[in-house]
Amino acid sequence: GGEMLALLGPSGCGKSTTLFAICGIHKVSGGRILFGERDVTHVASQQRDVGVVFQSYALYPHMTVAENIAFPLQVKKLRAADIARQVAAMAELVHIENLLKRRPAELSGGQQQRVAIARALVRKPDVLLLDEPLANLDARLRLEMRSEIRRLQLETGITAILVTHDQVEAMSMCDRIAIMNAGEIIKIATPGEMYRDPRTEFVAGFLGNPPIAFLRGVAASGGFALAGSDVVLPLPASVTLPPPGRRLALGIRPENFGPTGDIPIRGRISFVEAQGRENLYDLTLPNGNVLRSIQPVRGDLALNDEVE
Repeated sequence: GGEMLALLGPSGCGKSTTLFAICGIHKVSGGRILFGERDVTHVASQQRDVGVVFQSYALYPHMTVAENIAFPLQVKKLRAADIARQVAAMAELVHIENLLKRRPAELSGGQQQRVAIARALVRKPDVLLLDEPLANLDARLRLEMRSEIRRLQLETGITAILVTHDQVEAMSMCDRIAIMNAGEIIKIATPGEMYRDPRTEFVAGFLGNPPIAFLRGVAASGGFALAGSDVVLPLPASVTLPPPGRRLALGIRPENFGPTGDIPIRGRISFVEAQGRENLYDLTLPNGNVLRSIQPVRGDLALNDEVE
């Protein structure tokens, strides 16, 4: 089966442009686009076998669900009986077999989304392109459709590319992530590799929720000397220490900062956010740097408390 790859990055970094180049809407000014061995760089978009799902779903409003799904097959001039059979099979796969006679206006966002996916998959494309497909759904539906789209991709074995700015979406749905910034792919890796071993500060900051916090400082003989303070944090043995005085940024994830660590740091609680099962605490250090911590809900900590 094919893999699912996320193009992840902030608005305007080139994710959708890349997607449009793959499906042939945009002409590329350099490089090649290969589907397996086949070079499609100069192949017209109609001749590329691509299924696309946009965030607006782009369904035909005057057609029923069944007619919407059948449309790509009618373009291929398949026999009516074949079309009916494939539409029925596809509707079953995306769980909308009871909606086939309805029109898009009578469907919820999640149902329209499923129709759009069915229409894209029914033509058995070489690649399925998903452009922010969950952007218009409410939070609970987004969660459900995340696992649904992943299930469909695994069941059909299709190669899929997902454009998203939501790192949770990318990490939970995809085999690998290509992280983009300002028109460039900065790193391609599995979500786990990307999280554990980010290549740049940008990558480290983009993955993880709440985000990683960076401390500024310099290399010292004992490790990392925090700027504007006398705190020196030991660095792990695996890190080759740069020459003393070299400017460093030290990233600390919220799950690695809490009351049970072995390196004491003092600070003031500058922000508390209740998240139900847990609380998020911001700790402002004397030099102004902020660290974040996720803690089980506890009643003994309040805003502006000094803690270690």
